[in-house]
Amino acid sequence: MNNEENEGGFISHLTELRKRLIHSFLFLFLFFIGCYFFAENIYGFLVDPFAKAVKDDGSERRLIFTALQETFLTYLKVSFFTAFFVTCPFILMQIWKFIAPGLYKHEKLAIMPYLILTPLLFLLGGMLVYYLIMPLAIKFFLSFESSGLSTSLPIQLEAKVNEYLSLVMKLIFAFGLSFQLPVVLSLLARVGIVDSQFLKDRRKYVVVIIFAAAALLTPPDPITQIGLAIPLLILYELSIFSVKFIENKNLEKTDA
Repeated sequence: MNNEENEGGFISHLTELRKRLIHSFLFLFLFFIGCYFFAENIYGFLVDPFAKAVKDDGSERRLIFTALQETFLTYLKVSFFTAFFVTCPFILMQIWKFIAPGLYKHEKLAIMPYLILTPLLFLLGGMLVYYLIMPLAIKFFLSFESSGLSTSLPIQLEAKVNEYLSLVMKLIFAFGLSFQLPVVLSLLARVGIVDSQFLKDRRKYVVVIIFAAAALLTPPDPITQIGLAIPLLILYELSIFSVKFIENKNLEKTDA
């Protein structure tokens, strides 16, 4: 009888999981369709840092495409990118609703902040890219243009539609995911894998790892690499304080 009950409970959990996954994918698909109708406007929003960076340079700038299907596929990508970015909180909520019934009250209170912080930190990373890193990186790359006085022909940028989008998406995801560092370290601290002293003692190694990761995740230019590394170093230091706070909370519960 117990085996039948366990099997029935397992099947009901799978059914519940399947229902939540279907809801998540359906919501993502519907939002993707809606975003496609505004894909040109969304792409224009993403291009705005480039447009502002070149606005006063006296050149007639444009974005080009070299394949018939390139712009169409780019609009599909930007639609899915936007839909996924916006629906992430909904998907996280579906995951929360699935696991919440099996958690104790104190476990729910412990996990809830991470569900809020994860999308907020990702958004913060994306905003840093859009409003600071991209304008600086664009000006840096444009500084290598030449009027032709020192070369036989002028060297001028004619950015491709899909390549520009790929660069923006890569940077937003790199910064967004990297900004999850405090969440990851806090979770590791809660399960006892790391503590604040461990993080302090390995600070010098972490600096090297962060700069190496920044070099791998970003284009090969100092602007984006330093722009990612410095916020990560700050977030690492903040993570030490958050881990210390978790340790103090645990000590208070133990003493009580």
